[in-house]
Order: sequence, then C-alpha cells, then structure tokens
Amino acid sequence: METFIEILKAGGIMLAIALVFGIVLVICANVFAVKKDERIERVENLLAKSNCGGCGRAGCAQFAEALVKGEAKLSDCKATPAANKEKIAEILGGGEVGEDTVAVVHCNGGNNCYDKYDYQGYGNCASCELIAGGVKACPVGCIGKKTCADLCPHYAIDVGDGGYAAVDKEKCVSCGVCIDNCPKHIIGRIPKSAKVYIACSNHGKGKDVMELCKHGCIGCGICAKNCPEGAIAMKDGLPEIDYKKCTGCLTCVAKCPRHCIKEH
Repeated sequence: METFIEILKAGGIMLAIALVFGIVLVICANVFAVKKDERIERVENLLAKSNCGGCGRAGCAQFAEALVKGEAKLSDCKATPAANKEKIAEILGGGEVGEDTVAVVHCNGGNNCYDKYDYQGYGNCASCELIAGGVKACPVGCIGKKTCADLCPHYAIDVGDGGYAAVDKEKCVSCGVCIDNCPKHIIGRIPKSAKVYIACSNHGKGKDVMELCKHGCIGCGICAKNCPEGAIAMKDGLPEIDYKKCTGCLTCVAKCPRHCIKEH
C-alpha cells in the first residue's frame, strides 16, 4: 500500500511539473510570438493565386508578404487583374496598379518562313536553336517546337496549323513564363484591351526580309501612313503601336501588304 502511495505522489509531482512547464510555454509563446500582419492574408486572397513566379517570388503567399513589408511593388505582378490590384492598393495605402496585359508572339511566319534545313531532332525550341540558330531562315522567326506551350502553366499558348505560336488572351494571365523561355525573344506583352499587334520582329531591310519570309515586315510604312489616329510610327524598320492612341479601327490590318499586323 505504501508503495502505491509513493507512486501516486511521484505521479502527482510529475504532473505538477508538467503543468508548470506548460503554463510557462504558453506565456512564452504569447510574449515572444511574431505577430503576422493581418493585411497579408487579405492581400493574398486578392492575388491571382497562379503561383507563376513572374514576380520573382516563390509564390503568391510570399509576394503578398513582401508587398505588405514594402519589399515588392504591386506592378511586379502581371497576373492579377487590375480591379483586384486597385483593392490591394487600398489595403496598402497606395501602389501602381497599371492595366491588364497579355502575352503576344511577335511573329506569324511559321510555315510562311523558309527553313534552312530539315530538323529531325528532339522537339524543343531551345535544342533546335543550338543548331545554326534554329531551323528558320529568319533569325527571329518562331521555331514552332512548342517550348512556350510546354511550359505555360495556364495552357494559354500553342502552335497551330500555321506553324507559329499564338496566345489565347482569355487564358493568358501575363505571368511571363513564355517570355522568359523563348529562345528567340519574340514574345512580349501588350494591353489586354489592345485590338491589334505587330506580328513580326525582323528589323531587316525589305528585300532581305522578303527572301526569308512571306509574312515578314518590309518596313514599307503603309500602316503608319494610313492610320487615321497617328497611332503607328516606324522605328528601326518595324511599326510601333501607341496603344493610348489606337482605337482599334483595324485600318492597319487591312492595309498591310504582308499580313504582319494581326487583329487581337
């Protein structure tokens, strides 16, 4: 009986010690706790949740924290809609919102661009680029081996029957994965509201371009001369669109003799 009582006493002592340690741990946890800014969760809920990495962070949660801490700019995120950015700016007390953008491929050569050789290797633009700068005669022509399509996390870009990559603007969130991985560097961003875009990246002279591609821009300037809003200017042999002036009348699309200005 005495042994049993001793065991109970020992157990009681151990329980008391555990209780004391538990109370101490709770107190320490509250005293030394690193409080999380409640704005972080609110901001994260408004972000695109695509975790595309286009902002340079590992994901939207990390980007939200960086925004609240002032370590990142709201404009760094291209995937979040402008409407949501405005709400985030209100939470943060300011921030550059900008407008919604999408990716476009500044090339529509594809099957209309002559090949330098018959490529039968691994089906990837990057690997094809290693062989004499790619299969296409145009130095900035879309190779069409789907590196962009394979990497796009939103399945917003693909190579169609024309042999060149094209973006589905309804699916694109402008994360920039295709832009960063195109070996020809011919994918860029334009406003999502844009009605037209330039589908050529070759700054060469007209005669030289004609020998490379049936749809390459020859720098004739017809688009700039006929634009009723003066929204197109020639720069280094290629037209450049001022989207603040462009009304989407499509005159340039109709007038371009080389079909290298596309409706968006």
